[in-house]
Amino acid sequence: MTDHRYSLRIYYEDTDASGVVYHANYLRYAERARTEAMRDATIAHADMAAEHGLIFMVRRVKLDYLAPARLDDLLTVATRVSELRGASVGIAQTISRDGTVLVMADLLLACVRAEDAKPARIPPRWRDALSAMVRPGLAS
Repeated sequence: MTDHRYSLRIYYEDTDASGVVYHANYLRYAERARTEAMRDATIAHADMAAEHGLIFMVRRVKLDYLAPARLDDLLTVATRVSELRGASVGIAQTISRDGTVLVMADLLLACVRAEDAKPARIPPRWRDALSAMVRPGLAS
């Protein structure tokens, strides 16, 4: 299986006064890409919440900024599952422009009960779909 790919354009609202993407916006792009990867795998976040009362929360995030994105750039966010445990999933993502990696992200998502944020096992349908997406190492 290949990495899930999500494309987005940089708009003026995404940048600072110098036309460079504001650093926190990369987290928004990564979140959108993860959401779309799960939706494309037919395991939408909203379905897990509605069917099981469970959600994924970001437990840990590490971002390495390698080069800036700028106004009007077309970016691609590659997403892969790097690790799958009983109640958590590791996600590796890269944000690139024309094949050049600008940002590398490493995240750990925890599956928790929506009502009280207590850890819970990932439901079977989500586990099976995420398992099919596992590829160790960084997204490329």
